[in-house]
Amino acid sequence: MILPVPKTNAMLICDYVITERGTNKKSLIGVFENIGAASFPCTHFAMSVYIKLTDAQGSYRFRLDLVDLHEDKTIGQSEMPNEVQVPSPLVAHELVFNLRGVRFAHPGEYEFRIFANGSIFGQKKFAVEQAGPGVPKGPEGIGGNPDA
Repeated sequence: MILPVPKTNAMLICDYVITERGTNKKSLIGVFENIGAASFPCTHFAMSVYIKLTDAQGSYRFRLDLVDLHEDKTIGQSEMPNEVQVPSPLVAHELVFNLRGVRFAHPGEYEFRIFANGSIFGQKKFAVEQAGPGVPKGPEGIGGNPDA
């Protein structure tokens, strides 16, 4: 049986995601679009990627790739440990990938790509930039600044 390819309703990068017990509601903390680094290579100690999808039905293996767009190369990959069952295409489903120690070799454009059973169904571009003087630095590993 050919399963429908899901559609991405939201794909956000943040510091971390809190899941409330009982309701399973998600709170995204520290949503950001770009990362500033004091020097390269740099390591972003902790980040999460939140994905909300619809139009899926059946059993899926979800994988998240991190692609260096300048090099056109996959530099990281994370996979859900188990198959995910989606009962109906009308039911929205949420995925959270918690990433640790993500290394960026150079400034430039990067992209997260989400796959279901090997088929891409969403992507999120972001930039990793050289932080200039006067850019506020946050606590280590928090926010969009990995080297603070």
